[in-house]
Amino acid sequence: MDLKELIQSLNEVNHHELSHLKRLIDSHKEIIIIGNGGSNAIASHMAVDYTKFLGKRCFVPNASDMMTMIVNDYGIENMYSKFIEYNYTKDSLVILISSSGNSQNIVNANFTASDLGLDIITLTGFDRDNKLSSFSRGILDIWVDSKSYGVVEMAHHSILHSAV
Repeated sequence: MDLKELIQSLNEVNHHELSHLKRLIDSHKEIIIIGNGGSNAIASHMAVDYTKFLGKRCFVPNASDMMTMIVNDYGIENMYSKFIEYNYTKDSLVILISSSGNSQNIVNANFTASDLGLDIITLTGFDRDNKLSSFSRGILDIWVDSKSYGVVEMAHHSILHSAV
């Protein structure tokens, strides 16, 4: 990962988006945070910090028994949609993290959360016209201008941590 590129990418994030992110997180008691791979690790870390420092109830899809049941019964493309259905309340905020913005299970979760009337924040990178950003039904879509996984993931982590 190129540290200079990370700094440049963070400097390009709209500061109004960061303020909006903070307001959205502050205004919800429950947060569902979803991502694949490294983004799931970011989700787990942020759930801990949002709980500890902000007093939020957070749900992250990291229980292997639950997730393997969902994948087995509903398919990997629906794993996060079902997770949302099982864990949401009318006051839930859903944060969807996808470096490429093209993971179908994350895109489907966006549609499910929207159909349930939930507030949604999306964080993506790579190409601006990725599926998640293009189909975003969220009230905040934050895009990081980089094609490097390391840069995008660290930027997403920093952006989400700015709300603490």
